[in-house]
Amino acid sequence: MDADALTDARRAEWQRLDELSRARLDGQGVDELIVRYRAASADLAELKTSVGDSPQGAYLSTILVRARLRLTGASDNILTQTGRFFASQLPAALYRLRWLTLLIALSFIAVAVGTAAWISNDPALIATLGEPDALEQYADESFTGYYTENPAAVFMGMVWTNNAWIAMQCVLFGVTGIWPIYMLVQNAMGLGVSGAVMAAYDRADVMVLYILPHGMLEMTCIFVAAAAGLRVFWAWVAPGHRSRGEALATEGRALATVAIGLVFALFLAGLVEGFVTGWALPWPVKIGIGGAALAIFLIYMVVIGGRAHRRGETGDLLEYEAGTPRLIAG
Repeated sequence: MDADALTDARRAEWQRLDELSRARLDGQGVDELIVRYRAASADLAELKTSVGDSPQGAYLSTILVRARLRLTGASDNILTQTGRFFASQLPAALYRLRWLTLLIALSFIAVAVGTAAWISNDPALIATLGEPDALEQYADESFTGYYTENPAAVFMGMVWTNNAWIAMQCVLFGVTGIWPIYMLVQNAMGLGVSGAVMAAYDRADVMVLYILPHGMLEMTCIFVAAAAGLRVFWAWVAPGHRSRGEALATEGRALATVAIGLVFALFLAGLVEGFVTGWALPWPVKIGIGGAALAIFLIYMVVIGGRAHRRGETGDLLEYEAGTPRLIAG
């Protein structure tokens, strides 16, 4: 077969395929693109079989690659993906967790306050926590010294990595349904015990002042992580029309998005804890900075997330990235 003769005979058809692969198409145009793609693929196969590698074959291969990408889709570049992640996927995934996060927050506060009130009202229980001298030193020095014993940057890095690890555990091990609850109860009771000791030595106000600046955002992030983990667990328990594997895959992809996003939010909380909480600033300023950090997160979660949710975003990958779902009738 003469490659030049085939090229001359098919040139108009190949050029039409190239035009279709670049144009905005309606249904009829898509049908024509598919037909011409198949025909050009047959031409390329004939060229490869007859003459092997050739300039004509390279030219046709280029046209076919562009047409195939038009049919199958191509991944966006990293900048586009990053923009979509922060503008749509992450806030939408956070928005879906808003009510469960609130329920977890209220439950956590109830356990912490209840534990503190129970222990602080019984001197015998206070005595079981340690020697009076050690407890007094904790209330007067150790609690506040924790925030200043290391350089601010080092301390910020420590608390950031620790809290990010806790948050990722809640999400990744949330499918058990036990781990997030265990971690929340353990931390709430630990906070309650610390509060009881501080209250016993009339230092409860100091504890509140030292926890609020960073704790408002930090604990909110942990509550969100726990909510994400429990959401994965519920997808396994009650998958609906989907199989359990499909439900876990969908929720897992969407809520792994949350785990990644919380790393950045916890970095902000770590900055506040490392550079604000222990510094010699007026307490209204410290609490105001912490409140502003929390407000930024909540606006991102509720306002921006609500807009993304109304556009149909769920936090999951796009269909061509995640794979076409199994269709269910009815």
